[in-house]
Order: sequence, then C-alpha cells, then structure tokens
Amino acid sequence: MPKINVVAPADVVAPEPSNITVSVNPPEDPNLIRIEVVDPNVEKVIFNVQARRALNGDIMIFDHKDIDIVVMDAEKKVVAFAKDLMSEVVYGAESRLMEHLRKTGIIEYDSIQGGNVYGSLEGKIHESKELDAIKMSLYQISQWMDTERPAMEALEAHDDMFDDAFTTPEAENSTELGEVPHGEEKGSIKKHGMFSPYYYGRYTY
Repeated sequence: MPKINVVAPADVVAPEPSNITVSVNPPEDPNLIRIEVVDPNVEKVIFNVQARRALNGDIMIFDHKDIDIVVMDAEKKVVAFAKDLMSEVVYGAESRLMEHLRKTGIIEYDSIQGGNVYGSLEGKIHESKELDAIKMSLYQISQWMDTERPAMEALEAHDDMFDDAFTTPEAENSTELGEVPHGEEKGSIKKHGMFSPYYYGRYTY
C-alpha cells in the first residue's frame, strides 16, 4: 500500500490532533489513488423508504398500509392522507405519525390540524439553520415506520392465513366434492304446502 506524507507549509499552523483518520484505498486503476477521510464525530445514517417525487418536488411515501405520507418541500409541511377509506384505524395511524414527529422536534406543536382533503392530517415543519429539515423529516418518518412495521406484518400474515383457510383448507376442515351425498331437499324454506303469510292465497301447490 502506498504511503502519503503530508507536510504543512511553514506559515500554516498545524491543527490539533483529532480522531479523524485518513485511509488510502488502491482503486482498480493503479495510476489513481483514492483517499477516504473518516470523521468519527459524524454519524452516517442510511435508511430506506418506498417513495417517489412529484413534479413540484414533494416527496410521497407509500410504505404504510393505511395512509400515504407527503413531505411538501416548498410549503415545509408533512401531510398524511387516507390510503383508501377514512376510518378510526386510519385516523389512529395519522395521529401516531404526527405525535412522533412532534415529540422528535420535526413539526411545530401548535400546527397539527386537519388538512383541506377529507381525512387528512398535517403539521408544519420547523425551520432549521443547522440541519436539512426535509432530510430530517424523512429520517424520522422512516423511524416511525419501523415501529409500525411489526403490526402491519402481523395483520398481513393474519389475512394470508385467513385466505389460506378458504382456498387450501386442511383435510380435517374440508370435504372433497361428492364426499357428502346430495339430499333431495336443500334449505329451510319448503317449496310446497306453505301457508298464506308467505304467498298470496291460502295454500300453494
């Protein structure tokens, strides 16, 4: 591995020792030297969300089972919409999202309110001079999604199990076609000999 000796000019004061490390990684091309500077005081955060960007720059997140989340870049707002129909379950998910963003300092306390779309809930993002407000909002939404994912996976597994019980039931809970003989009469309403409350006339034949 090649070694690099960095010598500061005489008129430049050398910085105090720190925990920053410099590593030289030889690339595939032997004529190039790739240097990576690592600062232990800076934490690199990697997270994944299922999202897409709208034409106006808004970021739409579709990870949740019941709601869709939109991070509005220009208006600096987070809005949650019902994915299908509005219900208590949907409102509960929207409320939990806003409460998480409020507690983590992403949205303003007094800005949580219903949106102009039926069943939506929104909150205004705090302004920040040190951090990227949009990136921090996305990160906290991904953190909230991690807390919601176990319940969503459990509900999905329950629905799959319920469908399997109908489509591919176990032998003890099902019968093959023809295993139970067909009776001459089926149902509880007789076709003949019924009294007049069910039909016009006294009897039916």
